[in-house]
Amino acid sequence: MALPDSKIQPRQTPVTAFPGIGATRLEQLARLDIFTAEDLLLHRPRRYEDRRHFRAIAELTRDEAATARGTIVAQGLKRFRGGKKSVFEFVLDDGTARLHCRWWNLPFMEKYFAVGDEVFVFGKLVETKPRTMDHPETEVIEGGGESFIHINRIAPIYPLTEGLPQRWLRGLIWRTLEQFEPQIVEPNPAPDLKIFPSRANAVRMLHFPEELTDVDMARRRLALDEFIALQREVRLRRKKFEAKAQGLPCGGDNRLMKPFLARLAFKLTLAQTTVLREIRADMGGAHPMRRLLQGDVGSGKTVVAACTALMALESGFTVALMAPTEILAEQHFHNFQKWFEPLGVRVELQTGSRKTAEGRESGIGNQTRLRSTFGTRPSTLFVGTHALFTSGFDLPKLGLVIIDEQHKFGVAQREQLVRKGNYPHLLVMTATPIPRTLGLTLYGDLDVSVIDELPAGRGLVKTVVRGIDKHPQVWEFVREKLAAGRQAYVVYPRVEEQDTAGDLKAVTREFENVQRSLAPFRAGLLHGRLNSRQKEEVMTAFRANRIQALVATALIEVGLDVPNATILLVENAEQFGLAQLHQLRGRIGRGAHAGFCLLISNAKTEEARARLRVLEETRDGFRIAEMDLKLRGPGELLGQRQSGLPRFRFGNLADDLDLIRQARELVAQTPVNLVEKI
Repeated sequence: MALPDSKIQPRQTPVTAFPGIGATRLEQLARLDIFTAEDLLLHRPRRYEDRRHFRAIAELTRDEAATARGTIVAQGLKRFRGGKKSVFEFVLDDGTARLHCRWWNLPFMEKYFAVGDEVFVFGKLVETKPRTMDHPETEVIEGGGESFIHINRIAPIYPLTEGLPQRWLRGLIWRTLEQFEPQIVEPNPAPDLKIFPSRANAVRMLHFPEELTDVDMARRRLALDEFIALQREVRLRRKKFEAKAQGLPCGGDNRLMKPFLARLAFKLTLAQTTVLREIRADMGGAHPMRRLLQGDVGSGKTVVAACTALMALESGFTVALMAPTEILAEQHFHNFQKWFEPLGVRVELQTGSRKTAEGRESGIGNQTRLRSTFGTRPSTLFVGTHALFTSGFDLPKLGLVIIDEQHKFGVAQREQLVRKGNYPHLLVMTATPIPRTLGLTLYGDLDVSVIDELPAGRGLVKTVVRGIDKHPQVWEFVREKLAAGRQAYVVYPRVEEQDTAGDLKAVTREFENVQRSLAPFRAGLLHGRLNSRQKEEVMTAFRANRIQALVATALIEVGLDVPNATILLVENAEQFGLAQLHQLRGRIGRGAHAGFCLLISNAKTEEARARLRVLEETRDGFRIAEMDLKLRGPGELLGQRQSGLPRFRFGNLADDLDLIRQARELVAQTPVNLVEKI
C-alpha cells in the first residue's frame, strides 16, 4: 500500500490520507488518539515479545510466560447452559507436545482460526495435564512480503481497541516509518547525539528494536524531546510575561513590619528570614513576583505570608489571600485580624457564606459603596475562598495575591484572581512538598523558595501503623491522652455509608461508635456536607476544648492549627495518599506537647503495608512526596484537574529528573530569539 508524499511532515499528515483506511479503522484509531502519522509513530508499544527464541510446547511451565509456535490440528466451539455460555478451543502441535488454547464466552474467536494454520501463542500454562492456556495472545503466521515484521524478531505489542488487530497496526506502523523516517528532524535545541540516538533512530528503536536494551534508550531520547518542548514553552511564557508586565513597587518601608515582628511571641527562623529577603527583592523588582513558597507542615509559611502582605500594604496596595476551604479561610481571617488590626490594617473575609466587608460597609451588600470606600483606603487584606474572584467583587489597587495550598486550585482559578488587578505580585504557597521533577516542569515558570527549618518549641510526632485488631488498645491510648487534657482528630475516608465500597468506614456511620469509645469525652462531627454555620460552630467548640475529639474526613488536611490537638487517628489509612497522610499528620505537634499519629490499616498486600511504613520512618516531606509520585503519579498527587501538566507519552516524572535537568539546561543555553523562532 502506498503512503502519502513523504515530503510532507508526519505531524501534518492525517491518517485519512492513507489508502485502505476506511471509516471503521478511522474510528478505531481515533479511540487510541491516533489522528496523524506522527501520532502513529509515537504510539508506544506496551510491551515486546522476543520472537527470535521459541519455547517447545513440551517445555512450557506455569511459572513463566513464553512464546510457542505450532500448527492447529483440531478446534471446536462448545456451548452449554442453554447456549448462554461457551468455550472455544484449538489444539496446537509443534512436534514435541500438544497445547490446548481456550477462550471462555468468546464464541467469535472461532472465526479467526482454521485447522492447519500456523500460530504463535504467548502466555502461561494454567494446567499441565493436558497443557492448557486460557486466553493467550495469538497471531496466525501468514506468508507474504511482510511476515518478517511479525516473526523472528523482537515484536512490539501495542495498546489496541476493540476490533483493531495487532498485526494490522504493526504493519501500518512499519510502512509509515519506512515512508516518513527521513522526515523526522531533531528538535531545537537538540541533545548531544554522542550520548543519545537521533530522534529518527529512536523512533525506529521504539517500534522495532534490534535488542531489548534499545527500548529504554529510545524511550529516554523521546522523553528528553518532550521535556525540551515543555521547557521551551515555559521559557517563552516567562519571557512574554516579563515583556508586557511591569512590577508594582511593593517593597515596603518596614513601618508595619517592625511592630508586627516585635509583637510576635517568637523569632523568625533563619529559613524564614532568608525567604523574606528573596521575596522583598521580587516585590521591589522590575517584573511582578511569581514565586512558589514551599514549606513542610508547621514550618511557618503563614507568618512569611503575613510579612509579605505587610510589604504591599506599606506600599499603599491591597492584598488578597485565597484559601481552598471556608474553614481555613475563617482561620486565616481570625489570625490576621489578631495580627493586623492593632497595626491599623483592615482585614475582611469573603467566602460563599460570609462577607464581612459588605455587612460592615453597607449592611445590604452595596458593592458600589464598597468600591468607593476601599478606593480611599487601600490598606486592606481580603481573605477568602474562590468567592474572591467572583465577577461582582472588586479588589481595588490590588498589589499582591497570596494563594495558600495552591495545589487545591486549578490554574484557571489562579489566573482569574490575578486578573483582578494590573499584574499584581503573586505568592503561591504549599505544604505539600513538590518533588523536584514537578518543580522543574509544573512550576518551571515560578521562582522557588523553600522553608527547610521548623520553628523551635514544636512537639515531636511519633507515627505508628496498626491493624484493625488493635482497635481496643488504640481507643484506650486515645482516652488516656484526652484525660491528660489533650485533644484528638479522628479521620475517616468517606462521608456517608453509600459513599463507601467494601469495608471502608464512613464518618457519619462511625460517629456514634467514636462517641461510645471515647466516653465520657465529647466528640464533634465535621465533613464537607455540613453548611458553613455548622462547620464554624464545631470548629469553635474544638478550638475552645469544649469538644475533645473532632471526627472528620480529610477536609481538615490543610492549615488547621489547634496546638492542643496532639492525637491523629486515621481509619482505613491505606485509602489515602502518602502526601495526604503527611498533611493530615501536620495538624498535630503544633504546640509544645508530643504528638501521636495512629494509622489504622486493613491493607491486604505487603506493598500497601510497606507504603505506610514510610510514614513511620520519616517526617521528611520531600522524601514522602517522591515516594507518592512513584506510587501514584502526578495526577493523584496534585489532582489531575489542577495539575496543568501536559500528557507525556515517554517522560516519567518519577524517574527522569536527570532528563528534565538536561532539557532545562539545553533551553537555557539557547538564545531567546532562536527559541522564539522554533
